Amino acid sequence: MKKIRELPTILANQIAAGEVVERPASVVKELVENAIDADSTEIDVTIENSGLKLIKVVDDGNGIDKSQVQTAFLRHATSKISEQRDLFRVRTLGFRGEALPSISSVADVTMKTSTGSVGTEVTYKGGKLVSQQASESRKGTTVAVSSLFYNTPARLKYLSSPNTELSKISDIVNRLALSHPEVAFSLISNGRELLRTSGRGDLLQVLGSIYGVKTIAKMQPIKGDDLDIKIGGYVSLPELTRSSRNYISLILNGRFIRNFPLTKAVINGYGSKLMIGRFPIAVITINADPALIDVNVHPTKQEVRISDEPKIGSLISTAIQQMLSDKNLIPDATRDFKKPFDATPRQFNVPIADQSRPADQAPLFTAKPQPVSVADQPEVDPIVVRTKEDLKSDQVAKFDSLLEAEPTSVPIFDNSSHSSFSDAASITKSQPKQSELVAESGFPQLEYIGQIHGTYLVAQTAENMYLVDQHAAQERINYEHYRKAIGEVSEDQQKLLVPIVLDYSTADFLLISDHFDLLKKLGIHLEPFGQNSFIVREHPMWFKAGQEEDTIREMIDWILSDHKISVAAFREKTAIMMSCKRAIKANHHLDQRQAQALLQRLPSCENPYNCPHGRPTLVKFSNEDIEKMFKRIQDSHRTDEEIF
Repeated sequence: MKKIRELPTILANQIAAGEVVERPASVVKELVENAIDADSTEIDVTIENSGLKLIKVVDDGNGIDKSQVQTAFLRHATSKISEQRDLFRVRTLGFRGEALPSISSVADVTMKTSTGSVGTEVTYKGGKLVSQQASESRKGTTVAVSSLFYNTPARLKYLSSPNTELSKISDIVNRLALSHPEVAFSLISNGRELLRTSGRGDLLQVLGSIYGVKTIAKMQPIKGDDLDIKIGGYVSLPELTRSSRNYISLILNGRFIRNFPLTKAVINGYGSKLMIGRFPIAVITINADPALIDVNVHPTKQEVRISDEPKIGSLISTAIQQMLSDKNLIPDATRDFKKPFDATPRQFNVPIADQSRPADQAPLFTAKPQPVSVADQPEVDPIVVRTKEDLKSDQVAKFDSLLEAEPTSVPIFDNSSHSSFSDAASITKSQPKQSELVAESGFPQLEYIGQIHGTYLVAQTAENMYLVDQHAAQERINYEHYRKAIGEVSEDQQKLLVPIVLDYSTADFLLISDHFDLLKKLGIHLEPFGQNSFIVREHPMWFKAGQEEDTIREMIDWILSDHKISVAAFREKTAIMMSCKRAIKANHHLDQRQAQALLQRLPSCENPYNCPHGRPTLVKFSNEDIEKMFKRIQDSHRTDEEIF
């Protein structure tokens, strides 16, 4: 056997760095937490090349005395705890004494610090002290980390793209800013300001700096308390949701944590008011006796043990339920009638709905294009229109300039109550004869009988009776159309009369920017538009009128929830989403012609038997099944005389 020996200090620190310093964002987290623990009121973070070239954190905290500067770089050296019982009443963010030695072992680190008198500057390279000298006397500490992972190149291979790494840094700083609204934060990357908060202790203001003013307009305060626990924060109204749980922030005694039971408690507080697969934006602050919490279970300290976890979860759910019970949850309809930008009337070739049909009948196809002026057009869908009041100051001038160019054709599609069926009717230019469809697929030739509860179609053949789920059937028809349309992205794009502006947080903006190519493959062309915003001037022709922004946002949500989504999976998700949105819903009554058209198109599908989600499109009752239900057929050995 090889001899057992103690590892060299530098090697031990590099091993520890593997736990503490996973990526540039980990360095930012450790340094900013140290700055917060030093009673800083202002913390400035500067990033270059997503943190690989430079991470610089400047604070105005207490600083470090000259005699203790080198001690701070020793492993397990800390001022936060001194004896065992301190571990069970931790009131600071950093206390393990691993951050500085771990970081300095895999990077070049320069620290300037002062307690208000003559300061000290030290430089470490690869864990070794290179120099120490006197420095300026400004109270506080500046730590500059450069050439991260220069001596551990294997770590570099596991890092994501620069935008993704910068997004993770932004997310960390955002969470820390939410955890400490009393501290003024700034984050600058390559000269661009990504975040700035006032440090006035206003959590709502921090939320606005991260998510935008429109978001905080739909955030509501919550509060609850018990003997040892007090909760507060803000949660969004049910109308404001996201596609992942990542927008739920849990802050325990000033520390951002990840805890699934408490996250679930937030969601449970909404009950059935949230759509399936949608999650709220929430910042939940929890103040509890430190004796109830064990934060020393993971090097990153984001996972903690809480002795009264069920009680805290119950307090959170109850507080959200009480808030919702006091609110009118009906969305404000007046927001859909905001006046769009004024524009000089011009002539456009605009397809309009066929007005010759009675109002209670759904047109199967839209009329041919007819020239109309902007003044004569019906109200443009409010989902697409943006008003100047909705824009940031640096966007207004850009938006005004968009109207100076001559718009191209802008179709206004039929939005009647039967429009989803009309969409399906126009999926193919011509339909083959029904007998051909049956011969090719083996699908039965269905004769329409009637409709049940506005949801199921009753049909028959010579031998069987069928119940057809109209929503599932049209979903399948739509899915196969969109799957082909999305897979063969055409250059044909629909120009928008008024472009769509999409606002995101800095972290999301950076992630989306990293996936432009993926979006372009589906015909979505985003252009940066001011800070943390994108503008969309056109969209694929297969988008449903009135759902352009919702469709684009949902597609982008998939990228945000799955950063490594493939093009094939992205197209599949989009096809399923579009087919569902444009399918006939339950409790929607069809006339005989519409029902027959649906039954005629279903056999043309590659798989007419299931919707894209796997549910059956129809079920069969044979004559024998029906006779058994009515007891016309019982035991096979019984004679006709015994039955009749």
